[in-house]
Amino acid sequence: MSLPADKKSLLWEEHIVAGAHWSALLRRGHTLRLTDTEGGANVSALLYNADEKLERYNMADTLKAQHTAYLTTGVVCYSDMGRILCSITADTCGWHDTLGGVSNVAMVERRYGIARYQEHRNDYHKNGYDSLVNELGKYGLGKRDIVANINFFSKITVDDSGKMNFHPGHSQPGNYVDLRFEMNTLVVLSTCQHPLDPATVYQPKPIQLSVWHSGPVPTDDACRNRCPENQRGFTNTERLYL
Repeated sequence: MSLPADKKSLLWEEHIVAGAHWSALLRRGHTLRLTDTEGGANVSALLYNADEKLERYNMADTLKAQHTAYLTTGVVCYSDMGRILCSITADTCGWHDTLGGVSNVAMVERRYGIARYQEHRNDYHKNGYDSLVNELGKYGLGKRDIVANINFFSKITVDDSGKMNFHPGHSQPGNYVDLRFEMNTLVVLSTCQHPLDPATVYQPKPIQLSVWHSGPVPTDDACRNRCPENQRGFTNTERLYL
């Protein structure tokens, strides 16, 4: 795993267990690496402007501005104010889902059975929706603040009939994706299984987080210059921090 050569720029590393939820403030100029340590992970993510949480990730603008249906290297994540929350600067997985949403309690019970905390303690069955709501509550946010999320490490394609298809085994052990933050961003994550995962066994996977200081964005940056819309998005973002 090629982390920064200058170890002084590495801020912290953290292991997130399977089925957990997590959040943190990632500041402008920091990069977060998500690593799928075992293969087959799914990381559901929500992004908010940390300084004004009414501004948050907008799936529709992200996709239409860049003429894509999934995320990978060179793509940025737009807010609903036309600014750029983060850029994907490296990606060994190649495809991250933007369409599939998150699991809920009824879905998990129907597919994997009931496993309550009272009997199973920390091995009880979690779901993506409740995990995100629990984490959002730490910041005065709640159900109404959940928007279309990103599912890192999962691949969904849509066939000619409009059916969404999950691709098992898409992410391999050691795959990672780097998110460089262009705004001060509240990042909320859940490591619960993807709602379209056909597995009949409850088996969410852990991930590794690494955060380092990556500095200002150069003018020849590939994410900035992917398309004219991204250039305007970077300008809008930079004006916020003048």
